[in-house]
Amino acid sequence: MSALIFRGNDPIQALSVQDRGLMYGDGLFETLRASGGELPWWPAHWRRLKGGAERLGLPLPDEGVIHAAARELLDVRPQVLKIILTRGESGRGYLPVAGPSTCILSVHPLPPPMAEPLRLHWCTTPVAQQPVLAGMKHLNRLENVLARRECADAGFAEGLMCDGDGQVICATAGNVFLYFDGHWHTPDLARCGIAGIAREKLLAMLEDVRVAPVTRDQVENADAVFLCNAVRGIMEVRYPGSVPVIGHAALAALQQRFLAAHPFFADE
Repeated sequence: MSALIFRGNDPIQALSVQDRGLMYGDGLFETLRASGGELPWWPAHWRRLKGGAERLGLPLPDEGVIHAAARELLDVRPQVLKIILTRGESGRGYLPVAGPSTCILSVHPLPPPMAEPLRLHWCTTPVAQQPVLAGMKHLNRLENVLARRECADAGFAEGLMCDGDGQVICATAGNVFLYFDGHWHTPDLARCGIAGIAREKLLAMLEDVRVAPVTRDQVENADAVFLCNAVRGIMEVRYPGSVPVIGHAALAALQQRFLAAHPFFADE
């Protein structure tokens, strides 16, 4: 793994043990797919990072400095770039102390391609409702960690998570879309969940999508289901429950449109 660390706009050699990202999860992160040494969705990811930083009151380093450093880390292979932004170093206590932020850039191999459509586990770990943080990709992801461990223990690669009211919110590492009644549907994330960049691109692409509460019964009885994230793109689901979902023309058409608009997802 290759990595760089910045304090503000200046490179540093090591992360402080008093960094608020380590102590309190006081920060944000982005995960981008790279192709041919480029970052095709950089503008969307930086816009979300900037929006989250404004909501949390985090100082943001110069975009040009970070973008240039990120490209220096990449080679021509399909790769994954992770950006972690924290409030930076401070002493003990929750009250933030003004100072430069910390930005960590790291490059990782692209995960192996999926051998077949997904079977999903229904996670018992709920997503906590917190409208102040809803939509942001903040560093406090322990719910996802526990849910992913649930999936692994049960022999599944992925699973769906619900909020405390039983409404479907997301996968452990992605957003969810389902097709029924002639329309695409995806959960409303006003109270919790991450508003993913792949989800954003798909919402812009779909004319008839419904953003509204989604139930487990709707998922298990849908005509088509898929997950999406910015690393893998669209991930078809075959088993959202015990009954398989057979390939649907609406999903096949959407996959074709998505790859035509974003062809770097075909690189492996």
